Amino acid sequence: MLIGIIGLGDMGRLYAKAFANAGYRVCGCDVPQNREKLEAELSPLGIEVLDSGKDVAHRCDLIIYSVEAEKMEQIVALYGPMTKYGAIVAGQTSVKHPEIAAFEKHLPADAHIITFHAMHGPGFQPEGQKLMLINHRSNAAAYRRMVDLFTAVGSDIAELKDYHEHDKIVADTQAVTHVGFESMGTAWKSAGFFPWDNGSYHGGIDNVKILTTLRIFSYKAHVYAGLAILNPYARQQVKRYAQSESELFKLMIMEEEQKFRDRLYRAREFVFHESRKPIMLSDAVMKEFSLSERPPQQKPNSHLSILSMVDAWYHLGVNPYDNLIAQTPPFRLRLGIAEYLFKNEELLEESIETALYDKTIRGDDLEFHSAVREWSSIIGYGDMEGYKKHFNDVQAFFKDRLDDGREQSAELIRKLTT
Repeated sequence: MLIGIIGLGDMGRLYAKAFANAGYRVCGCDVPQNREKLEAELSPLGIEVLDSGKDVAHRCDLIIYSVEAEKMEQIVALYGPMTKYGAIVAGQTSVKHPEIAAFEKHLPADAHIITFHAMHGPGFQPEGQKLMLINHRSNAAAYRRMVDLFTAVGSDIAELKDYHEHDKIVADTQAVTHVGFESMGTAWKSAGFFPWDNGSYHGGIDNVKILTTLRIFSYKAHVYAGLAILNPYARQQVKRYAQSESELFKLMIMEEEQKFRDRLYRAREFVFHESRKPIMLSDAVMKEFSLSERPPQQKPNSHLSILSMVDAWYHLGVNPYDNLIAQTPPFRLRLGIAEYLFKNEELLEESIETALYDKTIRGDDLEFHSAVREWSSIIGYGDMEGYKKHFNDVQAFFKDRLDDGREQSAELIRKLTT
C-alpha cells in the first residue's frame, strides 16, 4: 500500500515517518517553498516529496489530508476529484463535520472514507497514544487495512460509530478543556504576573494548571481555533462552561455559601461517584514540577476554573470518564486535578472557603471570569481570526517560558500516566 499525505506540517511529517518506520511506502506534498527543507528531512527515510496534491491523489492507495480544518474544503476541492480508483481517503483534522462534508462533496463515489484523529500533539510519537478511527464509508477489507496500519505504528485505537460521536467527545476533551486553560493564561496576562511568582499558584494542582497552559500556548493557534469554532458541539459546551463559571462567580461575590456549597456537592456526586474508576494523580509528582526558582509562601486558591468545569459537566449530563476513550494529555490532567480536588474533602472545603471569603484571590478570579467571557464570545461569534489574535497575544506574553513549559509538561504527563 502506497500512503500519500497532503500537508507535511508537524503532524503530517510525524505520521509519514511513523508509517515509513513501520515498513510502508510513503510520499507526500506541501507548499512549494517548503519542498527543499522537506526533502532534506524526509528523503533519507525513503519518503518521497511530490510536486502537488494532484500527484498524491492519483497515485496513492491511501490519501491522508493533513491540513488546517478551515482549509479542508478548499484543498479537497482541488485534489479530491483526482483520487485514485478505489483508494482510501482520510483526514487528520480534529473536527470531522467540515471534513466529512468536503469528502462527500468532492470525492468520487468509489472512494473509501475512513478518517481518524490522533489524540496527541507532535511532541509525542504515535506508539501508545490514543487514536480515534471512524469508518464513514467503506467495505470490510478497506477498514481492515486501516486498522492494520495503525496497529503497525502502535496506536491505541478507539473505534467510533460515526463522526457525530467524535465531535461530541472532542468538544469536551479538547475544545472546552483548551478554553479553560486559555482563560487561565489570559487572566494571568491581564493581571500582569507570571503565576509561578505568585503564592496562590504554588501547589501540586497549580503546577499542573501552569504547565498545561504553557503547553497549549506553545503550539499553533489555528489548531485550537478550528477545534472550537468548526465543531458544532463545541459552541454549546463552551457556552455551558461560561454559564457555570458566571453563575458560580455571582454566588461567590454575593457570599451565598449554602447555595454555592450545595451546587458543588451535587456536581461532585454526579461526576465522581464511587462506581467510576479514579485516575489518582500523585500529589508528590505534581509538586515536583514547578517553574518557580524561589517559591513564594503558598496561599489558598479558589480553583474557580476547576469548580466551573465540574459544574458544567453536571449541567451537560456529561460523564468525563466515558470520554477517556478519546483522551488527550491535557484532558486527562484536567480531569485528574478535578478528581484530586473534589475527592479531597479538606482541599475542597479550603477551595470553597477561599472562593467565598478570601478577597486576596478575588481579583484573579475576576480576571478569569472576564477571560472566560471573552473566549466564549469569540467562539460563539465564530470569529476565527479573533480567536487566533487573542491566542497569539497571550502566547507572546509567555514566550520566554513556553519551551520550558512544554518540556516539563511532557515529563509531567509521562510520570503521571505511567
